[in-house]
Amino acid sequence: MPKYQKRLYRHLNQADRDRLQALRDAGTKQKEIAKILKVDPATISREIARNRRKYRKKKNIPNKNARYEAGVANHKTYLRRKYAKYQGKKINESENLRQYIIKKLKKRWNPDEISGRMKRDKKPFYASKTAIYEWLRSAWGQYYCQYLYSRKYYQKKQEDKTSKKIMIPHRIGIEERPLGAENRSRYGHWEGDAMVSGKKHHSKKSLAVIYERKAKYIGARKIPSLAPANFNQGIKVMEKGLARLLSLTLDNGIENRNHEQLSFPAFFCDPYSSWQKGGVEGAIKMIRRFIPKGVDIGKYSDDYIERVIDILNHKPRKSLKYQTPYEVMVENNLFKNKKIPVGEIALRG
Repeated sequence: MPKYQKRLYRHLNQADRDRLQALRDAGTKQKEIAKILKVDPATISREIARNRRKYRKKKNIPNKNARYEAGVANHKTYLRRKYAKYQGKKINESENLRQYIIKKLKKRWNPDEISGRMKRDKKPFYASKTAIYEWLRSAWGQYYCQYLYSRKYYQKKQEDKTSKKIMIPHRIGIEERPLGAENRSRYGHWEGDAMVSGKKHHSKKSLAVIYERKAKYIGARKIPSLAPANFNQGIKVMEKGLARLLSLTLDNGIENRNHEQLSFPAFFCDPYSSWQKGGVEGAIKMIRRFIPKGVDIGKYSDDYIERVIDILNHKPRKSLKYQTPYEVMVENNLFKNKKIPVGEIALRG
């Protein structure tokens, strides 16, 4: 039996299809055609089956015997690719669109934020979040998945974890939280949580993190440990730059034991129900992109932490109609001073 070249998987172009038609009309066998075009025989078989002219049943011409026409085949291929579910090709073929997406990915914007901002800013190009994800799945965009928070183009399954219940003196349950906090109809209602160092480092350094429920604004402050006094001090430092802090929703961790020493009321989630303060949980997940889980937080400088929070507060959010949390805070006079507080610094680069 004749030995054929190693299988080559590539798309046929117009010139290939013209030669295929001429060879087939001349009665050349498919294996010989494949050898001449330097492709796998299956490529030729598939090309003929998918792209030959199809006749209606009333003409009584079997489709398996239909003539292969290069022009018809090329047009069918064009339409199939144009209307295919995968639209990543569109991004790769538009240099301005591709560079815009890459630039925003490097700023840690997710595909939904990039797509929404393009529409809001009325850019001359556009790609939906689905198209961007499809592009990231492809060989063209796979490299840029490293800039996603998950570093992958698919959603990572979350582990079901619970925390040990800690008794809080004079604890007020979340069911008594004001309506303005519950339905996010009023600014000034925040959520709080702590972000700790990895156990293997034996470091007590942590982050006190707060999150404005309506404006989506994030604040973070490095603290020496999770001792209640240290956590409260971190909250008080961030509070100095805020014009409105009406309430704080917390979990039942030991760091919240001295909540009565704060100048505003604190409300507590039900045991093992961290989802009730999902905003700050999501904020910590975003911070973990820059300060991974398991590391020693003490090794990160205050300046670095400020830069991280700065990046996150300048990301457009779909829930804010693609405004950034910083823009919403400024529009609603939620800062005490003109200088940006709560770990915020001017954008650089």
